[in-house]
Amino acid sequence: MASAVTTVSGKGGFKDWFLQGVRPVDAAGAAANKHHQHKWWQVMCLTGVDYFSTLGYQPGIAFVAAGALSPIATIILILLTLFGALPIYKRVAAESPHGQGSISMLERLLSRWKGKLFVLMLLGFVATDFVITITLSAADATEHIIHNPYIEEHFPSLDHPVAVTFLLVATLAVVFLKGFKEAIGIAVFLVIAYLGLNVVVVATGFYEISLNPGLITNWKDALFTTTTAGGLTEPRSLLAIIGLSLLVFPKLALGLSGFETGVAVMPLVENPGRIKKTRRLLMMAAVIMSFFLICSSFVTTLLIPPAQFAQGGEASGRALAFIAHAYLGEVFGTVYDISTILILWFAGASAMAGLLNIVPRYLPRYGMAPNWARATRPLVIVFATICFAITYIFEADVEAQGGAYATGVLVLMTSAAIAVTISAWYRKEAVKWIFMSISVVFAYTTITNIVERPDGIKIAAFFIAGIVIASFVSRAMRTTEIRIEKIELDATAKEFLEDLSSEGDVRIVTNRRETGDVTEYRFKEHEKRIDNHIPSTDPILFYEIDVGDASEFTGKLQISGVDIGGYKILRTKSPAVPNAIAALLLHIRNTTNTIPHVYFGWSEGNPIKYLIRYILFGEGDTAPITREILRQAEPDPELRPSVHVGG
Repeated sequence: MASAVTTVSGKGGFKDWFLQGVRPVDAAGAAANKHHQHKWWQVMCLTGVDYFSTLGYQPGIAFVAAGALSPIATIILILLTLFGALPIYKRVAAESPHGQGSISMLERLLSRWKGKLFVLMLLGFVATDFVITITLSAADATEHIIHNPYIEEHFPSLDHPVAVTFLLVATLAVVFLKGFKEAIGIAVFLVIAYLGLNVVVVATGFYEISLNPGLITNWKDALFTTTTAGGLTEPRSLLAIIGLSLLVFPKLALGLSGFETGVAVMPLVENPGRIKKTRRLLMMAAVIMSFFLICSSFVTTLLIPPAQFAQGGEASGRALAFIAHAYLGEVFGTVYDISTILILWFAGASAMAGLLNIVPRYLPRYGMAPNWARATRPLVIVFATICFAITYIFEADVEAQGGAYATGVLVLMTSAAIAVTISAWYRKEAVKWIFMSISVVFAYTTITNIVERPDGIKIAAFFIAGIVIASFVSRAMRTTEIRIEKIELDATAKEFLEDLSSEGDVRIVTNRRETGDVTEYRFKEHEKRIDNHIPSTDPILFYEIDVGDASEFTGKLQISGVDIGGYKILRTKSPAVPNAIAALLLHIRNTTNTIPHVYFGWSEGNPIKYLIRYILFGEGDTAPITREILRQAEPDPELRPSVHVGG
């Protein structure tokens, strides 16, 4: 057995530090490093810094989208959370216990390039979700900073949202460049503090409403009446209220943001019973969030003047903070602001951690990212740069980024619903119809959100195009790497190689098998000896490779030996023919201390066409590609296996 995994290493100094932590991947593509495990409720807090932190901006976005209908639309969102998203992701957790999520479920359903391309598209939406989480959370943290009364009075120069958001994103990047540790402990503290303060704010809101019954009357009037174009008011029926709420509730989809993260952190949940505990985590997070969603929506709708929700208003992006300052004083309000700023900033940290987990899991395994993409620090620089660009494009506007965020969240949830439906359908489970109904609801929600806020799909399309283009450029650039992770030979193959090396030079003749009978090998031997001037006294060994899944970048060679009428043949299956040949030659050199020779015939045809065939289908003009792979793997010509081409 011989390892052929390419590694990245530095010789010290900045490069060594910058590329530190390059993670190998196992056969499933998951990072090989082990995770420290924690109680389920502690891990819930880690996903909660993303999920619960949306309370910082969700009530304001909900009112802007739905107005007086906000509490009713929020109830619909809660029903979808508890009876749609929760059962879907409980099933996802059961089928991806290592945190791969719905993407891996769909990857298994589609084979070869179809599966890879579909995963790349979903990764575009993952990138949209997580990157916008970072930028939107940082932008909302900025709103809480610059609109804090103390800051407004003493530091008016901070009223530059883009600059402050840049600073928060840069600080996040610096933390990850240094090394991100003790995330669970920080998350537990922030979540407990933030939810505790929100309980006080919400309870105060209900108390103020109880003291002013007219607020409920005013809300009912706004709910059950509508203003015509001529300025007249008309009654609105309960059915119309529900119908309008169904139309607008997709705009509130930010309140569904925690489920994909909840599955992604599964490896952190302690065993035994990880799946059961993760399901408990998802359920508890959903129940807590549902409680705060409806309470915050109700109190902010009734207590805050509508004009304050508008862009530049004191409640824009900080509705609950507005109530905290207005009814609990500046000291408590500032404490609430600090808590909100910290959890929003840490929500960005959670999203960054998700990105750093997703990219090494898929792209390097596909050959669609450089090897340095397995290291944390280079990726942090890439993602931080993208976040700066998004912040600049959207001018650090929370409301403007909401559409892109919701698009990423909803597409991932829809894909999860579809994956679960297909899984149940294959197993012929009666519950498949329920899952299908949930899929339809999510699909409607996603399409409605895209139609209403097309900026989200534009951003997602940008990420998808960027990932696909960069992936295929990387794939093309890495095609001449040794892509074989290890080689395993059966007893017959080992015997063939031992006999050959003991007799002198090891001569390997490549062969594309046709009939596989004695006549074929007799003819091929005669042809290769004449074309390549191989002495008749020197034994040869045929090497035949069947192309497997060419979309896979790396693989393991399992080589078997076959004797057909005295002709000795090695047979294997590989994603790419030249790489399998080069890997065997290096294995022979390393294990026998002899320089092997390999023999080819010239291919007739356009070399560019052959190169494209090699990149996409794993075979092409094999001889020159094999030589280039060997040249890059072994720079010393004296130690490099010899490639011969005759004909």
